[in-house]
Amino acid sequence: MTERTVHLPVAAQSSLDDFVELGKRAEALGYDTAWLPETWGRDAVTILATLATETNDIGLGTSILPVYSRSAALLGQTAATLQEASDGRFRLGLGPSGPAVVENWHGVDFGNPLKRTREYTEVVQQVLSGEEVDYDGDVVDVSGFRLRCDPPDPVPGVDVAAMGPKATELAGRFADGWHALMFTEDGFEERYADLRRGAELGGRDPDDLRVSLVVQCCALDDGDRARELAAQHVAFYIGGMGTYYRDALARQGFEETAHAVHDAWQDRDREWATELVADELVDELAAVGTPEEARDRLADFAALDGVDDVSIGTPRGADRPEVVETLEHLAPE
Repeated sequence: MTERTVHLPVAAQSSLDDFVELGKRAEALGYDTAWLPETWGRDAVTILATLATETNDIGLGTSILPVYSRSAALLGQTAATLQEASDGRFRLGLGPSGPAVVENWHGVDFGNPLKRTREYTEVVQQVLSGEEVDYDGDVVDVSGFRLRCDPPDPVPGVDVAAMGPKATELAGRFADGWHALMFTEDGFEERYADLRRGAELGGRDPDDLRVSLVVQCCALDDGDRARELAAQHVAFYIGGMGTYYRDALARQGFEETAHAVHDAWQDRDREWATELVADELVDELAAVGTPEEARDRLADFAALDGVDDVSIGTPRGADRPEVVETLEHLAPE
C-alpha cells in the first residue's frame, strides 16, 4: 500500500513552534512521515531534532540536505544523531540543490554535482556503518574518521533527490531511495526506468529502493483559490530557482512553456508567468482544486508503478489555515 507523507512547508511558518505544531498535526492525522527540505531560513536539522522530541510515531526525514553546505562526514554524524534523537524514525535525503542556492547563497562553486552526490552518499553510508572511513575520491577525501559513539541501529536510509536521468540513475546505483519532485505521470515513469537501470548496474534489486514522489497539493473548498496558489508555486520554481526545474519540465515535453515561464519570471512579469502555468501545467503536475478533485488526482500519482509514498507538498503562497485544510482533506483514510 502506498504511504501518505507530508512535505513540511518551509515558506508558511512564522516560528519553530509552527513547524512543531504542523508535525504533531500530521502525526495525529495518520501521515507516515514528515519530510523537510533545507532551503533558506531555518535549518532543517534543528527543526527535525525538535520534532523528534515532540512526536512519538511519525517518521522524520530530510527531503534534501545540500551536499555543498556541509562536509560528508558531518552529514553522516548528523544522520546518526537524528536517528538517535528520533528513536529510529529518521531517514536522510540529500542532493546537489542548484547553482542559484549553492553559488549565490553559500559561495561554493557548483562543480561536479553528480560526482559529489555519489561520493557523499558513499561516505555517509560508511560513516553510518560505524567502521573507520578512509575514502579517496575525486571530490571527497576522508582519512581515519570513525564515529565516537555507537553506530545507529537501525541504520537510517540514505536517499538522493533527483530530477534528471543521470542523477536518477545514480540514486538507483548508490542510494537507498529516490526523492522525485515536479513530475508529470509520464515524466515520472520515464525517470523511474532510469532508477531501475541504475539499480541493475549496481547489482541491486530495484524493488528494495524506496521511492518518494512529492506532489504539489492544495485542497480547498475554494477550488479556484487552490489552483491559483499551485500555479504561483510552479511558476516560482520554474522562473526563480535557476534552470533545474525549467530543464526538468522541458525533458517532459513542455519545453516551450517552461522557457516562456522562465523568461517571463526573469522579466518580472510574474502574473503572465503564472497564467502560463495555469493554462498548461497545473493539471499535469499537481493535485489541486476542491477536496474531491485533489483526492482523485492524488490517487493517480499514488497508483504509479514504483511509488512507495506520495508526499503532500503545499504551495509556498498558502497561508497556515490553507496548509492545515489541505492536510486534513488529504489525510490517510
